[in-house]
Amino acid sequence: MDLEKHPAAPAPAPAPASPGPAELRASDADRDRIAQILGDALAEGRLTAEEHSDRLDTLYAVKTVGELEVLVRDLPAPGGVHAPPSYGTPSTAPGGPAETIVAVCSSSARKGRWRPGPHTRAVSVMGDITIDLTEAVFEQQVTEINVTCVLGNVEVLVPENVTLRGYGSGVLGNFEVRGEGRGETDPQAPVVIVRGFALLGNIEARPKLGARLVDLARKLRERLEG
Repeated sequence: MDLEKHPAAPAPAPAPASPGPAELRASDADRDRIAQILGDALAEGRLTAEEHSDRLDTLYAVKTVGELEVLVRDLPAPGGVHAPPSYGTPSTAPGGPAETIVAVCSSSARKGRWRPGPHTRAVSVMGDITIDLTEAVFEQQVTEINVTCVLGNVEVLVPENVTLRGYGSGVLGNFEVRGEGRGETDPQAPVVIVRGFALLGNIEARPKLGARLVDLARKLRERLEG
């Protein structure tokens, strides 16, 4: 009979707990949903222009679904009824998939009477890209443009009464957004967000003087009521 004592086998470590729905990382679809609620609230007069601007800045700074939900907990979802959180469930954004504009040792442009979707990607490698929104037809409150520029140049032009925001940086390059926070922007106008990274290149977004969108508040109300 073996009387030697053997150490007991260590108990298996408990499996890490799965994050709750509110702790999940926010997806692009989650941000689009919250941006739509904020835009509708602005058009309906539930938020002031300053409140909308503050919440929009926070929208693109926070990381989790729960933090996004805090931004709209005092607002109705589209249609006037609070919708349950999507918690990362993919959804189709209005306007279809993101459009991609590429210029490699060449030039490319989008301008005139065109309909930008909620997301546009621009990639310039030793090329020039112009994205002119001054005559564009906006079908959503928030339009986001993501730019990657290497040894190239990307220019984004918007109407002077559209709200323009920028988040980006450059390495031996330039990322510049002009006209942020100008008092003359229409508080119910579309919002254009430019995100970008420039490596030995130049990204510039600015309002085009003399180019304006008109009757924005009326058009947004008609879209909401229709």
